[in-house]
Amino acid sequence: MSTFWIILAVIMILVGLLGSVVPGLAGPPFSWLGILFIHLSDAADFSLTFLLITAAIAAIITIMDYVIPSMSTKHHGGSKAGVWGCNIGLIISIVGLPFGPTGLLGVVFWPFVGAFVGELISGKQKREALRAAWGAFLGFLAGTGLKLAYGIVAAVFVIKGLF
Repeated sequence: MSTFWIILAVIMILVGLLGSVVPGLAGPPFSWLGILFIHLSDAADFSLTFLLITAAIAAIITIMDYVIPSMSTKHHGGSKAGVWGCNIGLIISIVGLPFGPTGLLGVVFWPFVGAFVGELISGKQKREALRAAWGAFLGFLAGTGLKLAYGIVAAVFVIKGLF
């Protein structure tokens, strides 16, 4: 039975790492499942506190991945209209509506376009709107970086449990 959990742990870690960069696939929760499954095997023995803390971090990072682009848009001079545009763009990219680029490109494209259009609607000049849209893009990169970092750390714990 231990082999079963080890195989599942490795699969979850791989899916988690993939989910860190592929839209629609929540990477941190899958990575956390890798930690849980390696714990259920005979390979590693983590404390309940460790499992709860890593689960909470995975949940926070997953939520922050949706919040960071809006925060970054606002930080880069975006108005409420730009933040709303970014959020609407994010929803379009998640739902996968056939409005153009989908997949990884869509997750970058739609929040950027949404923030840009929102700023233009609110009366900002193109340069200001572009700055807010750039903030949405940087927020996307930050969220992806956080997810990837968590996935790598989770992978280290699973690999450490194997050896």
